[in-house]
Amino acid sequence: MEVGNHTSVTEFILLGLTEDPTLCVIFFVIFLGIYVITLIGNISIIILIRSCSHLHTPMYFFLSHLAFVNIGFSTSITPMMIIGLLKHRLTLPVASCEAQLCSGVTFGTAECFLLAAMAYDRYVAICLPLLYSTHMSSRVCVILVGSCYLGGCVNAWTFASCLLTLSFCGPNQVDHFFCDFSPLLKLSCSDVSTIEIIPSISSGSIIVVTVSVIALSYICILNTILKMRSTEGRHKAFSTCTSHLTAVTLYYGTITFIYVMPKSSYSTEQNRVVSVFYTVLIPMLNPLIYSLRNRDVKEALRKQVSEYILRIHS
Repeated sequence: MEVGNHTSVTEFILLGLTEDPTLCVIFFVIFLGIYVITLIGNISIIILIRSCSHLHTPMYFFLSHLAFVNIGFSTSITPMMIIGLLKHRLTLPVASCEAQLCSGVTFGTAECFLLAAMAYDRYVAICLPLLYSTHMSSRVCVILVGSCYLGGCVNAWTFASCLLTLSFCGPNQVDHFFCDFSPLLKLSCSDVSTIEIIPSISSGSIIVVTVSVIALSYICILNTILKMRSTEGRHKAFSTCTSHLTAVTLYYGTITFIYVMPKSSYSTEQNRVVSVFYTVLIPMLNPLIYSLRNRDVKEALRKQVSEYILRIHS
């Protein structure tokens, strides 16, 4: 792409969540706390899975990468938002804005693919238990995780290539708290009729494919569970899926609203509220969902805490 695309506008001004000084202080404290909890929660999940040998299974391998993606996704957006709340308005060079968009899309897309991989893992574990060690070998797991990150990079490249073809020669105030694609389009003086469709098609295709994998996996899982004669067996099988289903519902509900629904069907204010939910809150909620609703994680956490307390007192 030519550098001339951005000769008129060299930086963007993020207007943030609000211009009210009191609300800025309140939001700063809230979101700083959320970000700290996000880091602690997800780093704890990664350390816990790495340090407990009985958690060295494909399901927790995927979960550790989901935690890493949550950290990356939150870190690409939340610190900038927090700084913007202090300064009331945050000025970013065009290149930094593009980098933030790309990193957000990369981690956000990788999360979609990881959630689909985790659904497939549950399908094999419950519906094909005798083939689990073959179908979900270490090599297969590494390939699946690598594909998740590759898919994230490809989708980010789609957004970046579309953004780099735009010219910005007028206003440079982004009515958002981070450099999202839709608010940037509104500032372009180029014809965006085709450009705005391409990322929607790319993101929509990824959502359709991953949701299809998740839906088909859970249809097969539900069918297998209903055929089980033991009530205890049914409960045990389904309990391994509830955390994942909760995470899927929260994440896909919000990204569908932002990236698939027509932009005319919701306001900028609604966009900001939903964006806060999936970029800031969900990365914090995922560790809580998987730790509070997962027996293995709770037991491992309890064991690690007990060992730590014993080491302190010994």
